Amino acid sequence: MLSIIDIKIIKELQKNLPLVSKPYKEIAAKVGITEEELLNKIKIMKEKGYIRRVGAALRHREMGIDANAMIVWEVPEEDCERVGKAIAAFPQVTHCYQRPTKKDWPFTIFAMIHFPTRQECEEMAKKISKEIGEHYPYQLLFSSQELKKTSMKYFLE
Repeated sequence: MLSIIDIKIIKELQKNLPLVSKPYKEIAAKVGITEEELLNKIKIMKEKGYIRRVGAALRHREMGIDANAMIVWEVPEEDCERVGKAIAAFPQVTHCYQRPTKKDWPFTIFAMIHFPTRQECEEMAKKISKEIGEHYPYQLLFSSQELKKTSMKYFLE
């Protein structure tokens, strides 16, 4: 069960990290504990599965990365785990999922990549295809507009 301090920590962690040399020390002070206690509590909450990770959300378009592509792969069910893991191993792949097929949608593996240009996305897709076996058909679906870029928020006021 989460304590009041744990909930305060989660509330602080779902905000942007303070842009200071010791952001966790600043968060700890807001919560009323030491930096060491904060880091230990984060570790425990991760071990218990209360939080999955603490990470950065990159705003791609603000950095000049305008080509965001979802590569959808037509992979037979029996090959999905092996192929999915091979695709996910590429550091350029930020998300990789297996999804069920539909009547008019044969694609089972979905992988997201981000590059400054469409051409770079296309080249990356070819590179991945060569690595996993070029006999798996794929398509690139390019983002046309970003509609939302936020994380889930818990324990709102």
